[in-house]
Amino acid sequence: MWTKRGLIIEPSKTLWWNQSHGMLPTVQHYKDDEYKVFYSGRDKDNVSHIGYSIVKIEGDTIREKYKMANPILSPGERGCFDDNGVTPSSVLDDKFYYIGWNSGTTTTRMSLIMGMATEESGLYSRVSRAPLMPRTDKEPFGVCTAPCVMKYQGMYHMWYVSGNGWINKDLPEYDIKYAVSPDGYCWNREGIVSLHLEEGETALARPCVLRNGDKFEMFFSYKDPAIGYRIGYATSEDGIRFKRDLDSPYCLSVSDSGWDSEMVEYSFVFKHKNRKFILYNGNNYGEGGIGYAVWG
Repeated sequence: MWTKRGLIIEPSKTLWWNQSHGMLPTVQHYKDDEYKVFYSGRDKDNVSHIGYSIVKIEGDTIREKYKMANPILSPGERGCFDDNGVTPSSVLDDKFYYIGWNSGTTTTRMSLIMGMATEESGLYSRVSRAPLMPRTDKEPFGVCTAPCVMKYQGMYHMWYVSGNGWINKDLPEYDIKYAVSPDGYCWNREGIVSLHLEEGETALARPCVLRNGDKFEMFFSYKDPAIGYRIGYATSEDGIRFKRDLDSPYCLSVSDSGWDSEMVEYSFVFKHKNRKFILYNGNNYGEGGIGYAVWG
């Protein structure tokens, strides 16, 4: 089972881009026992920027070494899909997939659309000012985001959050869908649902998919408006359609008190030296920062 170890990365009032929050921890190996943990912090105007911390793993303990002084990616130009804020989602080699936030329209509170950047010599630049996957007739609702990308058997596979409609101006419904690509840039998406909403749920968020032996594992966030987010677990034989198991010890719930006592969400699971770690957010969508737990 998971053993919670508390917060590892907290906001810093000394950093203009990280006055609050540490949303959607996204992990990339850096060197030896060190990793980059990308996340979005918010400035004094509550606008999200993407930066990262370097962390080091010693046994079953993760500690933060330092934060970057400035973000690697900030909101896009006025009128673009990401002009209100940006949040990381998935990193694969030099490909950096992120979430663009826009304030929406008179009939919807927001839009959340995925974008893409590339990294060269530590600098990150947008592939395009336009979204990676624009709206289609099958996915027209302004929520097409939070991708998890894996390269497997010569192809790129993506699991992502996709809107099914709006209950009212402030409440969208979205589940997790699947797409495939030969190069990681151009995606074939047919609206295939990998994980369905269940009764009482309005959102399935931030899939994190791992290959484990002959099966795929997915950690995901599920939301019941009455209780907020919790972290669930699902498996698949083909990597396309997943079956959830909310009785699994891999699921993660809230603590009795503290920074993750109301909700837990946006998990990222990875292995280091045969240990499995989960990084996640807590109350108010990561307002207090990023915590972690260790398996076993």
